Amino acid sequence: MTHTHMAGDIHANVAAPGPQWLQRPQDVNAVDPALWSHTSKRSESGELTIGGLGVTEIVETTQTPVYVMDEEDFRSRAQAFATAFEGWRVFYAAKAFLCRGVARWAFQEGLGIDVASGGELATVLSAGVDPAVLGLHGNNKSVDELELAITSGVGRIIVDSLDEIDRLEQLCQQHGCRAQVMVRVTAGVEAHTHEYIATAHEDQKFGFSIANGQALVAMVRCHVSPSLDLLGIHSHIGSQIFATHGFEVAARRTMKLMAQFHSATGQHLPELDLGGGFGIRYTSQDSPATPDQLATDLREIVEHEARGHQMAVPTMSIEPGRAVVGPSGTALYTVGTVKVVDLDGGAQRVYVSVDGGMSDNIRPALYAAEYSAALVSRSSQAEPVLCRVVGKHCESGDILVRDVFLPGDIRPGDILGVPASGAYSRSMASNYNHATKPPVVAVRDGELTTLLRRETLEDLLGLDVG
Repeated sequence: MTHTHMAGDIHANVAAPGPQWLQRPQDVNAVDPALWSHTSKRSESGELTIGGLGVTEIVETTQTPVYVMDEEDFRSRAQAFATAFEGWRVFYAAKAFLCRGVARWAFQEGLGIDVASGGELATVLSAGVDPAVLGLHGNNKSVDELELAITSGVGRIIVDSLDEIDRLEQLCQQHGCRAQVMVRVTAGVEAHTHEYIATAHEDQKFGFSIANGQALVAMVRCHVSPSLDLLGIHSHIGSQIFATHGFEVAARRTMKLMAQFHSATGQHLPELDLGGGFGIRYTSQDSPATPDQLATDLREIVEHEARGHQMAVPTMSIEPGRAVVGPSGTALYTVGTVKVVDLDGGAQRVYVSVDGGMSDNIRPALYAAEYSAALVSRSSQAEPVLCRVVGKHCESGDILVRDVFLPGDIRPGDILGVPASGAYSRSMASNYNHATKPPVVAVRDGELTTLLRRETLEDLLGLDVG
């Protein structure tokens, strides 16, 4: 019998732990290609190789924890979106993961880049990316961030409030320039995702509401401004979304708004951005759409709405981030302790503690995100056992993988790999417990390149002026 607990199922009394979708594997050494980057595979010895390098060699070079980025995988996914959405503008959402190397990869594969802060903007500019293909997001952009955007020639600024419109207009007048803007709207869509990453319902901080007329007011405000050029409308409904139903509602409401704007001003808006948030596979229960499937569905949705409003199909944009970089990254950890804990009803749980945790992947603790894991440094003939992979931090919620089958002989010194760690892991990493942030390395054709070096204790102490 299962009893729910106000703090979640982690505290429930269970007779048989583990979610119903998690199946006992027939081969505990098997690597599901749907979960891992394109070049990941087992060698004859049972060791996982990524980009032609064995994980043991990678760890000898970098130590653990470490994020391993499969460059070939990233580039192929970027190419897939650019090809599937030919004729559309595809912006890589830098918030998923950003460094100068990845910014160059995205740009070289024909993607624009969406940034959401002055730091992200400065990083992309320092990578040599053409500012004309950049878009700047943010619900509370500072004067300094807006000034950097207009003086560097950012292609579009997505405005999020009337206060920001005022600030941007004043800066343009001071610098004697114009800014191209899009108005971010909330379409009133309840995306089927966690509430913390749903961004188009009414009661949240982003954008102007279509329902109460704020969006149309903001659009007219930008249209009549002597310093701003209104390009169109921006909508984003959330993250880790698998179905296109929410995008259909968003397209219907945003294109109706474009028609209302035309009626009010006599002007047609040339662009519409439907955002990103396309989901990826973290576990065997996830079933994301391919770029081709997404493109087919979204094109059909937009063309249908355009016919309904007797308007030309606007220039369309999307912003995949997680869907490009998420599957390209693998986090590697070293097992430190293995502990068997007795549960109510006679069941047991095996706790496998690794040398990372919520400081390098906060998503499981933040909104119960699910991940997979595997023993990647060797093969095993032991029977699979249900395990919980946890970190080393001083929090009982410091869980990396809530439920996963690992070999029964899992032991200290083994290397665990967590696939689909390329997005929102290093980018959301912290120094909790004064942990140092792991490095990010790229692998390709048997070569390893450092993208971000490991933080050191000297880095931490260098910030402490006391």
